[in-house]
Amino acid sequence: MKLFVRLFVVLVAVGLLAMTVAKPTRIVFFGDSITQAGVKPGGYIDKLKSMLPSDQYELIGAGIGGNKIYDLFLRMDEDVIAQKPDVVVIWVGVNDVWHKATSGTGTDPDKFVRFYEAVVKKLQAANIRVVLCTPAAIGEKTDMTNQQDGDLNQYSQFIRTIAKQYNLPLVDLRKAFLDYNLKNNPENKDRGVLTTDRVHLNDAGNLFVAEQMQKVLTATK
Repeated sequence: MKLFVRLFVVLVAVGLLAMTVAKPTRIVFFGDSITQAGVKPGGYIDKLKSMLPSDQYELIGAGIGGNKIYDLFLRMDEDVIAQKPDVVVIWVGVNDVWHKATSGTGTDPDKFVRFYEAVVKKLQAANIRVVLCTPAAIGEKTDMTNQQDGDLNQYSQFIRTIAKQYNLPLVDLRKAFLDYNLKNNPENKDRGVLTTDRVHLNDAGNLFVAEQMQKVLTATK
């Protein structure tokens, strides 16, 4: 009888321990083609998986090429909230600016801010922690002669303001890329330092972004 009681106590203890083991923090990366590529081997999300403990973090990509902020708003119920994440990292804005020049279909500043705030509010209403990122680059020249530097700086500032207003963690990739290129792009090239085509990440860019995100994600766990 005593043996049975001891076994029962052990089983109960094991069961309680299993119940108290913390589930991994589920992080969804929500964005455009840069994030869509981020889950591929060597992509920034793939690199992050090797930089974060796998028993503590579960990383999921939710990027679609060409997406702008209103695309994220329209699909976040199905593609993000339905996955029940603990954290959502929003990285968008390049296409809202870039497409103004390439196809005339960018996003006006006022609409960008309204949709961005709507995305943040809806995620917060679902009790999801939100991390914001500024768009990194549309050209890597360091003398502010890339065609859309002005707009990209403006939209990045919108995101910084929203992060401050809602007290959200910020991965300021715009500033980080500019600082990196000032040190590592003496020839003032428009690509090839952190990007392949002025926008999408090369190997160095994927590693750099993973490192920037790791700092913020581990600090906000």
